[in-house]
Amino acid sequence: MALMRLQKFLSAAGFCSRRRGEEHIKNGDVRVNGAAVTELGTKVDPEKDRVEVGRTLISAEDKLIYIALNKPGGYVSSCSHPGDKTVLDIVDIEERVYPVGRLDKDSSGLLLLTNDGRIHHRLSHPSFDHEKEYEVTVAAPISEDALRQMAKGLNIMGKVTRAAGIRRLSPKSFRITLKEGRNRQIRRMVGKVGNRVTRLRRTRVSNIRLGRLPKGSWRYLTDKEKKKLLEML
Repeated sequence: MALMRLQKFLSAAGFCSRRRGEEHIKNGDVRVNGAAVTELGTKVDPEKDRVEVGRTLISAEDKLIYIALNKPGGYVSSCSHPGDKTVLDIVDIEERVYPVGRLDKDSSGLLLLTNDGRIHHRLSHPSFDHEKEYEVTVAAPISEDALRQMAKGLNIMGKVTRAAGIRRLSPKSFRITLKEGRNRQIRRMVGKVGNRVTRLRRTRVSNIRLGRLPKGSWRYLTDKEKKKLLEML
């Protein structure tokens, strides 16, 4: 878990405002792991540190949840979509989480879900340059020239795609790494070079890999994965 300024933690936990939290700290009312804290720059780990104000134990209102799902085809990457199955039908937990970005209904592979708004914003917005990796199978053998065109960038709906990393896997398949996520981008790029996607699977988002997670299964991110992801952001 990323460290958080003590006064921000008190505010996020719903105990008091940040300004009031600063007053509690200056007055020596706050203890962290049993020790009185009077320094405003003090940071705490909300998941590990014990924070008390007077005799009151403070805990965050919402436990931050980070989940990796191997999304099957046929599910919509949305919290609600009348008439369709959604990824939340698979991740059946008490806490409310939201998909980070989207995988179209026909695609499968790694999808992250969280209730951490910072992660959601930074991984969803293209300006932060986080990589997403996909394995793509197409209907007909794809030429080296077509792969080069996609790697360099193609004009899709009036805007040129950003440069992409591409490596051939077989005559009809390749791996592509993007730093953007426009609507049905890979399918549109493949269509632009005269071919058609028959299978699309996402295998990585930033430092999180799909690995051997079975299709239709999910898991919580490990502490190591969370730490590295938060550091990268």
